[in-house]
Amino acid sequence: MKRTIIFALVVVSVTLISLFAFNKIVSKNGGKDLFAEAIKGDFEIAVSASGEIMAENSVDIKAPEVSRGRDFHASDLKIQDMIPEGTEVKEGDYIAALDRTQFDNMLKDERERLSTYRSNVELKKLDTAVILTTLRNGIRNQKHVVEEAEITLLNSKFEPPTTIRQAEIDLDRQRRLLEQKERGYQLKVAQAKIDIATQTMWYNRIDRRVASLEEVLASFTIKAPSYGMVVYKRDHHGNKIKTGSSINAFERTVATLPDLSSLLSKIFVSEIEISKIKPGLDVEIRVDAFPDKVYKGKVFTVANIGEKLENTDTKVFEVMVKIDGSDPILRPSMTTSNKVIIKTFSDVIYIPAECVHAGTDRVPFVYTKNKTKQIVVTGESNEKNIIIEKGLNPKQLVYIIQPENADEFKIEGEDLKTSFAESATARK
Repeated sequence: MKRTIIFALVVVSVTLISLFAFNKIVSKNGGKDLFAEAIKGDFEIAVSASGEIMAENSVDIKAPEVSRGRDFHASDLKIQDMIPEGTEVKEGDYIAALDRTQFDNMLKDERERLSTYRSNVELKKLDTAVILTTLRNGIRNQKHVVEEAEITLLNSKFEPPTTIRQAEIDLDRQRRLLEQKERGYQLKVAQAKIDIATQTMWYNRIDRRVASLEEVLASFTIKAPSYGMVVYKRDHHGNKIKTGSSINAFERTVATLPDLSSLLSKIFVSEIEISKIKPGLDVEIRVDAFPDKVYKGKVFTVANIGEKLENTDTKVFEVMVKIDGSDPILRPSMTTSNKVIIKTFSDVIYIPAECVHAGTDRVPFVYTKNKTKQIVVTGESNEKNIIIEKGLNPKQLVYIIQPENADEFKIEGEDLKTSFAESATARK
């Protein structure tokens, strides 16, 4: 029980000491932290968004096309080795190497098939030559037999009719046999031509496959198509394509060579603010890597269709900002802070937006340091401040939060209610 009482006394003591110290501080600085000064000057309405630098134009570095229009199909290619991002290269310099294992095995198999078909074609030609030689010899011999039968018939003209008839029959038989041999030879020649053509066709097809594989493998060493600085390509998930990544036949780009003479800052603007963004608006760009430098630019393009970023439910629109001029220290993928200037006002009075209050009638007012509840006519506002068109003078101090004795403040500016209503109607 005693401990509880002691603890309560300690807490009360600390609270009183804290309040005393706070009052001392407030009285010492004159309550400056409670007030904001009405400032007269230039006023901007802007939309801020982060982004990243990218090149307006770039050259794609692509992996070889390995399936379309060829006699074989392959799975996704894998990058075996790749130079570091940001490396400056000249035309023809090494960029990356693809995994050759699958295609080396395919090439080995196709070369073995090619050797087999080459042997088959040669063997078929040899077999055909032997067979046709035998058939030609048979025809030649049969022609001699026919000649002998003709001589026998000629010599039998003085023989009995049966002998003559027998000679005629024998000559006819030998002639038919010669015709059969000649037709058989022609058929064999035609068949041999078809067989050899078929074997040759398969040989040529395999030969083309071997040539295609050799061509593809030669392109597995990817080289720079022009001068530039290598920037890794991102896949549809936003991941950089690098050593160990896979490339499919539909998206063969492994890296890009951006044109650093014309750079863009890609930003995303929420659907609430996108209606304010128009091509041609001025933009102030700061690069996180060089916070002291400010670059100028203009809104280049505004997307017509929104999209959802990962892990968010809000729709955003892609906006491209073109950076004026060029700077060799700028690189693609650098993070930027962008301020799109929507409107600018000169010589206007403005105060922090939290200084403005409104009652049930929605008429805006502020509490001034001279204990006045001043009705004001407000204008445009930005993320922090709001323009006061009527009701305040430059350097006039207003309360940031409602004072405790606000009920004691004198109301002034009743005549501004009409101006406020007209201003509100004009804005609508």
